[in-house]
Amino acid sequence: MITQLPQRFDEILAPLGQQAAVFFLAASLYHAHKISFATAAALAELNQDEFLYRLKEHFNFSYLMADEVILEDIATVEQLVTP
Repeated sequence: MITQLPQRFDEILAPLGQQAAVFFLAASLYHAHKISFATAAALAELNQDEFLYRLKEHFNFSYLMADEVILEDIATVEQLVTP
């Protein structure tokens, strides 16, 4: 499937560099929890460190964590520090 973006996107994406549309599409799929971090980096044709840097640069955060994972980690820490 070849997708052509409307021309009005050109002026927005051009200053962000070559492959900006590919990066933002991959980042959007990652943020929507549709693909993994590694898959998004591969789709964006960046290594994981570069993808992480670009996420921080454009979104001010990088990795996404599900609330359940964070709550589970907090419970684990509480179990470890409670005598």
